[in-house]
Amino acid sequence: MTIVLYHNPRCSKSRKALQLIEDKGITPQIIEYLKIPPSAKELLELAELLGVRMAEIVRTGEPAFAAIRDTVSLADDRALARAISENPILLQRPIAVDTDTGEAVIGRPPENILELIR
Repeated sequence: MTIVLYHNPRCSKSRKALQLIEDKGITPQIIEYLKIPPSAKELLELAELLGVRMAEIVRTGEPAFAAIRDTVSLADDRALARAISENPILLQRPIAVDTDTGEAVIGRPPENILELIR
């Protein structure tokens, strides 16, 4: 099993998700998305794996979102993907992907991550 974790080490929920994965004996591939932001294309693919629209993986409570709220529609997946790629703090966290099965979950709450680890 290969798990990729979109991780922010400063986020308690992200740290908890990482701990849950490691407690199952799995060492995930960690993507610190604030340091290496995913491209808009990668974000659109991630949303597809999650089975959600981009609006469901954007953190609308972030000050960075307030700055773009008037120029980017929550209904425009491509524009949101570009905005998140340019402002990665907007990405919901943590997100885990099982690359073997193509399944993905948002770790809010962190225990959602366990859906991937059977």
